[in-house]
Amino acid sequence: LRVSLGCFIFFFVMFLSTWNTLKLHEAQNSWHSDNWILKFILLVSVMVASFFIPPLYIQIYGEVARVGAGIFLGLQLVSVIEFITWWNNYWMSHDQSKQRCSFGLVMSTVFYMASVCGIAVMCYLYAASTACLHNIFFISLTLLLVILLMVMSMLSMVKNRALLSSGIMASYIVFLCWSAIRSEPSHTKCNAHTQNGHTDWITMLSFLIAIGAIVMATFSTGIDSDSFKFEFDKDDAKEEDDIPYSYGFFHLVFSLGAMYFAMLFISWNLAHPARKWSMDVGWTSTWVKIVNEWFAAAIYLWKLIAPIMRQNRVHEQPQTTAAEEVST
Repeated sequence: LRVSLGCFIFFFVMFLSTWNTLKLHEAQNSWHSDNWILKFILLVSVMVASFFIPPLYIQIYGEVARVGAGIFLGLQLVSVIEFITWWNNYWMSHDQSKQRCSFGLVMSTVFYMASVCGIAVMCYLYAASTACLHNIFFISLTLLLVILLMVMSMLSMVKNRALLSSGIMASYIVFLCWSAIRSEPSHTKCNAHTQNGHTDWITMLSFLIAIGAIVMATFSTGIDSDSFKFEFDKDDAKEEDDIPYSYGFFHLVFSLGAMYFAMLFISWNLAHPARKWSMDVGWTSTWVKIVNEWFAAAIYLWKLIAPIMRQNRVHEQPQTTAAEEVST
């Protein structure tokens, strides 16, 4: 928590000093892109200072970090869904060639097959017994979500043939379900891969890969500030001296990512420290990932349904006005 607090303070200071940067010639641009020695000294200073903070304030930071980590997960979900939607529009748009659309259909089939295979493997490994009620519930609900995504994507009303994006999203929520089940405590009988409890090279490699993946997710979310703008802001034309992305948002995401790192290392539990070489293990971690899965599916389904509802409202308005004219 102390290391996380030091990183949070550093990136939050960077956020405050760069949040209103708009042009490349501004002083904040130089502060963001250069002055690495000065920033390194600042980072080391706040990291060292965090070890002299009283435990009470560290505990308070831990509670705040839970909220910040949840916000980070939400931002990451929006960024992932925006990327999936962009990829779908690139391959499956009505304006594209038949060859590109055919490739998109093949890829969507591959992703759906991977989702079904993933669910089958989870049923075999983690839901073999009727005593594994939690896992049966998690996997069954994930299967229903995959079916719902596939049905929604096949509707003719859905814009840009969302088969590919739905297939990718199906694989993503299956991965989140698998990750949640893997986070169950080692004493759980239904988690076959954590029963032995010993640390091997696979565990350590998974630990390092998880750290690398989170760093990449934080970086990609930080530079994807356009995903979090309103529609009328996205249409603004960029000038040559505009900054390539929002520096303030970039550092804000990294400050929230520092909170998320802390929660992973303590498994979202402030009272009990995590086991050595374990990361994000415990019932709290499991439920956080499951809720994250449901939230991801809900956001994506709303993204599919919202344009249809908006279109229906547009068609209904002229009918009501015509009826009023007849009555008058």
